[in-house]
Amino acid sequence: MTKTSPKVFQFKIKLCGITPMIWRRVHALSDSTFGDLHYVIQGAMGWDCSHLHEFAMCNPRTGSLDRIASSEEVAEVGGDLINQDSVTIDSYFSSANKKANYTYDFGDDWEHEIVLEKILDVVDGVDYPICIAGKRACPPEDCGGVWGYQDLIEILADPNNEEYEERLEWYGEFDSEEFDLKEVRLNSRT
Repeated sequence: MTKTSPKVFQFKIKLCGITPMIWRRVHALSDSTFGDLHYVIQGAMGWDCSHLHEFAMCNPRTGSLDRIASSEEVAEVGGDLINQDSVTIDSYFSSANKKANYTYDFGDDWEHEIVLEKILDVVDGVDYPICIAGKRACPPEDCGGVWGYQDLIEILADPNNEEYEERLEWYGEFDSEEFDLKEVRLNSRT
């Protein structure tokens, strides 16, 4: 039996709870693991992999909701968690099973919706994974989740705010509307 060539999964990744929406569109090989997909999301969104994370997705064989996480989280929490490096994304995602949730940083609880938009053929010469589009800057790490992020945006918009200097020192210059596709790096597992 010969192994079939991988396909390209086109995903739209949306950060939930923030308006206007922050999103990325990425291409990843179908034989990538959920661990690989984690690093794709981290790179595309601009997170720095400093917190635990978890995927939640319907198991296409059983219909149950599976929780897929890093080996560190599996070792720490145990239970029904599935090691993200032991399952490929094509064993879950399909044209009939298109959505997953991804939570990053259980303190800030950054919820992402991942939607499989298309299944494409591999294009010779393209170095996958790749981010092909996006909108708006990702919130800085450790800013306090959706509510903390909204506060940060308000504070940084008002130089007269009593917290302005402290937040500027902590987070630096931050333009919530900026997204630079050339700055996105998806291929490192650091």
